[in-house]
Amino acid sequence: MEILHKKIIFVGGKGGVGKSTSSAALALQSAQKGYKTLLISTDPAHNIGHIFERKVGGETTKIADHLYALEIDPEKETKKYIKTVKENIQGVVQPTMMEEVHRQLDTAQASPGADEAALFDKLITIILEESADFDKLVFDTAPTGHTIRLLSLPELMGIWIQGLLEKRHKTKENYAKLLHDGEPIDDPIFEVLKERQARFKQAREIMLDDKQTGFIFVLNPEQLPILETKNAIRMLDKYHLHVKTLIVNRVLPNDDEGEFFKQRKKHEQKYVEKIQQTFSDKQLFFVPFFSHDIINVQQLEKFSTYLVES
Repeated sequence: MEILHKKIIFVGGKGGVGKSTSSAALALQSAQKGYKTLLISTDPAHNIGHIFERKVGGETTKIADHLYALEIDPEKETKKYIKTVKENIQGVVQPTMMEEVHRQLDTAQASPGADEAALFDKLITIILEESADFDKLVFDTAPTGHTIRLLSLPELMGIWIQGLLEKRHKTKENYAKLLHDGEPIDDPIFEVLKERQARFKQAREIMLDDKQTGFIFVLNPEQLPILETKNAIRMLDKYHLHVKTLIVNRVLPNDDEGEFFKQRKKHEQKYVEKIQQTFSDKQLFFVPFFSHDIINVQQLEKFSTYLVES
């Protein structure tokens, strides 16, 4: 599979189509080729531990030869994120205001988007810092809408922080003119924003570099997953994040002669053809519908055999 040559792989798709299984199969295939691989789950409904029959949590855990896993807990990451913000403003805000600022931050912790901001911060840390210890990173993401928001954040946050910096710079200039005769003054918040802007820029450059980063979507041969995948690819294209590989999972096999099965297979075939027409410029991998759930490494190895180029 061409995408296995990338350093970083993001796997996305509609809920319930087999993203976690596909991510695990790709990571296992990479590890079996001798690459030190980290499989990261950003989906709150973590499945990695179940597939590998190992307890996986917020710390990097070895689950097989050359293969490590990490399940990001959004709640824990949000608490760490808020704690970092509190530390950044320590000494900047007047002591009499600190209690109120902390109260506001604690309230923000429960606000919509807080989990995503914290998750994004952790994702950037993994890409910029922890990736040095691994040959490959495979991200098992949450359902489609969440994935799009997560992957588009580097650009959106970059624009937002640029606006904050411009306002902060103007305020600093006015403050210096009024109270310091135009002499430059230190502004710790400005420096923190500059540092975050640099990290977002670096992360975005890595995600846009198709020599380093690849994007896979998983779908089933059904109407809704096809439409959702088509819309998701179009949305990500707007952010210059291009999906070139699709895994079509749970395709009915050809070895059953029952009448119901024949009718179902005939019904499915039109969706297979629609996938081939709609995504004619993508690399497609078809995985059959197994008679059992993928719940252990042996079954995962069988799944991964379908993710090899003919």
